[in-house]
Amino acid sequence: MNTPYHIDQNPHKGNRGLIRAWYAAKNSWCGIVYAFKEESAFRQELTLLILLTPIALFLPISPLKKCALIISLILVLVVELLNSSVEAAIDRISFDHHDLSKRAKDFGSAAVMLALLIAALLWITICLPLVMIW
Repeated sequence: MNTPYHIDQNPHKGNRGLIRAWYAAKNSWCGIVYAFKEESAFRQELTLLILLTPIALFLPISPLKKCALIISLILVLVVELLNSSVEAAIDRISFDHHDLSKRAKDFGSAAVMLALLIAALLWITICLPLVMIW
């Protein structure tokens, strides 16, 4: 093989089955902890999830709507983690200004904004009729 790196040479790819799942879960948890410690936007969005989840659970709506409300908040966290990943990769390459780096970071930011818009629209659409009746 002509490439300097081959998948069989990767020391992290040797684990299989439950051991692989264990390490994947451990790495995922480390990512969440790191995001919580280092990313203020992640902490703000996690706070929204923590505050709004009990509200969603106690609203007089169907279980499916409750799930939709909570999932929309989790989606925001997922997109924020992906955005932070892009930003970290770009920053590792260089802190110098480059149009492609700016574009990549702006795309990530736009994705977070759209995820927040989805969450807001869902919450407004589901909760506004409840407020109107009350």
